[in-house]
Amino acid sequence: MVRPRILVVGAGFAGVECIRRLERKLSPSEAEIALVTPNSYQLYLPLLPQVASGVLTPQSVAVSLRRSSRYRTRIIPGGVVGVDTRAKVCVVRSITGELTDRAYDHLVLAPGSITRTFDIPGLVENARGMKTLAEAAYLRDHVISQLDLADASEDEAERAARLCFVVVGGGYAGTETAACLQRLTQHAVKRYPRLDPRQITWHLLDLAPKLMPELGDALGRAALDVLRRRGIQVSLGVSVAKAGPTELTLTDGRVLPSRTLIWTAGVAASPLIATLGAETVRGRLLVTPEMTVPGAPGVFALGDAAAVPDLAAGEEGAVFPPTAQHALRQGRTLADNLIATLRHQPLRPYVHKDLGLVVDLGGTDAVSKPLGVPLRGLPAQAVARGYHWSALRTGVAKTRVATNWLLNALAGDDFVRIGIRSTKPPTLREFEYTDAYLTPEQVRARTAAPRVTD
Repeated sequence: MVRPRILVVGAGFAGVECIRRLERKLSPSEAEIALVTPNSYQLYLPLLPQVASGVLTPQSVAVSLRRSSRYRTRIIPGGVVGVDTRAKVCVVRSITGELTDRAYDHLVLAPGSITRTFDIPGLVENARGMKTLAEAAYLRDHVISQLDLADASEDEAERAARLCFVVVGGGYAGTETAACLQRLTQHAVKRYPRLDPRQITWHLLDLAPKLMPELGDALGRAALDVLRRRGIQVSLGVSVAKAGPTELTLTDGRVLPSRTLIWTAGVAASPLIATLGAETVRGRLLVTPEMTVPGAPGVFALGDAAAVPDLAAGEEGAVFPPTAQHALRQGRTLADNLIATLRHQPLRPYVHKDLGLVVDLGGTDAVSKPLGVPLRGLPAQAVARGYHWSALRTGVAKTRVATNWLLNALAGDDFVRIGIRSTKPPTLREFEYTDAYLTPEQVRARTAAPRVTD
């Protein structure tokens, strides 16, 4: 008897949680499971700012997929760059660049999201994001290198540009990134006697009128007060109009000499979604409450790339936000629905209420809203780190993260560069491989030929 082929795309929170549940609840004889991902780890994305600031090592937030005690999923090292739902074929680009076609019986699309960009001159060439492990590691090297170069420079204009750091995006990623990296430079400058700490400037920009409005006015103001108390210049209603390698022009007319632009102004669904030719909602794939894709038999979608209807919101057209807690729980529900499909049982919709929000600003500073209860300072920090620690998937990862936190608290920061692409850094597109995808026409042309790999 031929086993049904389940192909899962993406090893983020949604995809990995789905696979873990499938491995627990499906016997090996019921289905063959394969996962397409360029890296054999699950990235714990919310802790990336702490990797960039050196509080955590990169290995701490990269949780190995092969450590599962029930591990039997075949890992295909690469990325899906096109899907033909009629032929039930995915086009896979391997990590060496070759294209292969892979057939499926049931497809789980969890490709996640990419950094959202706009048509701003120079943005994609000169900005760096906070979406991948490579970006976080690069940013740490880059920030420390700016201190090194400023310390060595005799040119006051060059020194000012190297010591001016700009973060765009007042959401969780941008706020935590600005807070953590500013704290790193604040501690590092003590090791540079030729630098005046007052020369280091950090800017956080956002077009929105409020910082992190999801937290509510009181906690949003509390986070804003923490940042401004540290010396971070927060400008709301402002963004970048033009980005150059040595200066930035802002929408309010200001020109900032700067060689560091960190872009965290939201996310967009993976470009893979556009290859399906299916209906979307603000770029995310339209799915049913059971997370099936209408008109595409055997296809499920979830996470950041899917617009999953929020049945509990009480308003028409509401969808769940692209957050880790929803991705995790959607992964479990989708796995149960896929198992129900295989066993010819009814599917159930995804329904879940938000558990709250946590924002770690480094040190003893944090703001949190668990189950609607507003917290700030040490209590909020305890909740934030407790939540992240408990959400890590393996005991090894939990041990590494806890050890890193303890070591940083006792020994402080270190300021060592490891030399990641310091001469010619990758662009935003290169870091996130956004130019690797095929057009729907290219996908159809490939799948029309009989060269599918089982």
